[in-house]
Amino acid sequence: MKLVVVSAGLSVPSSTRLLADRLAAATGRYTSIDVQVVELRDLAVEIAHNFTSGFPGRALSAALEAVTEADGLIVVTPVFSASYSGLFKSFFDVLDQDALTGKPVLIAATGGSARHSLVLEHALRPLFAYLRAVVVPTAVYAASEDWGAEGLAERIDRAAGELGRLMEGLGSGAGAGAVRRADVADAAGAADKADASVVVDTDTAAAIAPRSLDGALASAGRFTVIPFEQQLAALRP
Repeated sequence: MKLVVVSAGLSVPSSTRLLADRLAAATGRYTSIDVQVVELRDLAVEIAHNFTSGFPGRALSAALEAVTEADGLIVVTPVFSASYSGLFKSFFDVLDQDALTGKPVLIAATGGSARHSLVLEHALRPLFAYLRAVVVPTAVYAASEDWGAEGLAERIDRAAGELGRLMEGLGSGAGAGAVRRADVADAAGAADKADASVVVDTDTAAAIAPRSLDGALASAGRFTVIPFEQQLAALRP
């Protein structure tokens, strides 16, 4: 399977790229993957020209195609002004709005302070939910003090395991219980009409739903549908 890593780091060397590489290596321990890295730093000029001309350059076009055809994504951004970087957002702005539908995505970020760790939940996760990607439950944030400290390696491994299992579950070759991304896209479209319900394959529900929601899962054919009201009820004490 093809894993594409999108890194929005600007410096060389880059802690953002380092985190991206560690996440990709960890994912490879859970499933067989071919990794391609997209460095947004190298595409900055073409991304800007795409906004003004409406047409991607050769390198940007290849990067967009790679992301569209990937079986899974790892996306990593540095934190700028308490959110993702403008370069990171601009890349996904020029990507086709349906390109990530049903695609497994692991979100991650780097920053100088642990105080910005919630950027994963208030900025990145809503962005990829809007793009109808399937975002793994564990997101990874690495502050400057996290490198070499306890906890980061465990978070990387947990998130990579979730991505690897999800790629296996949604891949077309994962066996009789697998569901194709096209099926997930159809289900996601139905969920849009069902007041923000979550639709997942019943065989992979445990991998992409929080443990606190396990008791609220209700099987419906090949898919498990979790109405928003049930999600809230499951989280109450």
